[in-house]
Amino acid sequence: MARKSQKDLELEFTHAIQQDYTRLFHDVARALTSTLELEIVLTTVMTKMAQFFGPERWSMMLVDKEKNDLYYVIAVGEDSKSLRGLRVPMGEGVAGWVALTGNPMVVPDTSVEPRWQEFSRKNPGLNINSIACVPVRSADGVVGVIQLLNSKVDLLSDYSIQFLRVLCDFTAIAVRNAADMERIHLLSISDDCTGLFNARHLYTLLEERLATNQRAPFSLLFLDLDHFKSINDTHGHLVGSRLLAEVGDLIKQTIGPAVPAFRYGGDEFVCLLPDHGKVAGRELATKLFFALREARFLEGEGLSLELRASFGMATYPDDARDIEGIIKAADDMMYHVKGTTRDNLAVAGMGSIFSPGTIDGHETSTAANDAVPAMARGGLPAESRRDSVPQ
Repeated sequence: MARKSQKDLELEFTHAIQQDYTRLFHDVARALTSTLELEIVLTTVMTKMAQFFGPERWSMMLVDKEKNDLYYVIAVGEDSKSLRGLRVPMGEGVAGWVALTGNPMVVPDTSVEPRWQEFSRKNPGLNINSIACVPVRSADGVVGVIQLLNSKVDLLSDYSIQFLRVLCDFTAIAVRNAADMERIHLLSISDDCTGLFNARHLYTLLEERLATNQRAPFSLLFLDLDHFKSINDTHGHLVGSRLLAEVGDLIKQTIGPAVPAFRYGGDEFVCLLPDHGKVAGRELATKLFFALREARFLEGEGLSLELRASFGMATYPDDARDIEGIIKAADDMMYHVKGTTRDNLAVAGMGSIFSPGTIDGHETSTAANDAVPAMARGGLPAESRRDSVPQ
């Protein structure tokens, strides 16, 4: 049997590598089409990449446009814990430079790379000797970078670098798909006028909360703007929509990001107060009550409007033990205020918190100062109350 020539051996070796690359591309493409979970796809891409390039560590960073820096979404390998939580400003170090310019960078020896030396002085203990950093691009520009750390990057061929770029293209597709799905999901659960969640999402969160075994206490707060119809009649629906948007902003600023807020419909809003029993819930509800009374709205329109609202709150499991019950209990309290004094807060089992006409920040001395009528205790269905109570 004739001995193979060096050229034949090189061709066989190249063919074998190309077959390996083809299998890798197939695996990555299958991951892209089988799931929209970003972390699963990125982990697949990066794991395959690590098999070929053998780095001690490899990582993926995404661009945070709001903070103008990069953060790690995946960091795997020896001493990878030193990377988790680290944020890299745009333009700083190797990763920051690659993200800013969109150009790949291969550094066989970090000890002679000025960008890395400056960055490592600010972040000691990373123990990185070599870096291959490639940008992940989409139609909107660079969305992240992939880093191979402490691999034999000086031995990487042009073909390998090109292969690395193709993997980055796969990664960009995964990032874009995940962003699109997140955007679609956010649109499906959001109210387009106020930016708050919609009523459908309220029911979803309540179902998730009551599906858990722990079932921690929480409170539900309803509020309905008083005399909102007169604002629409006087200033028009466009101004009314802007007013609702400003009310939504006020609610978010007052209750904080940990408390989901919803536009329930029309000029009615709901806040889901997680881990808030009756006392904590009433405190937060009171804070929002006075924040609304003290605010001035549409000052940019030259109007500086004051608003009042009818608030009602109920607490799980004190006042109800299912979704329909807790919503009805809070809604009843809100309509109790709507049908009596307006501009007040009523809490299930306690009645109205403030004395009618004398709200100055002091609570009334008697917890159940005004007897809650049958209507507020659920004597009439919500639909009947909505039709009979003036807005």
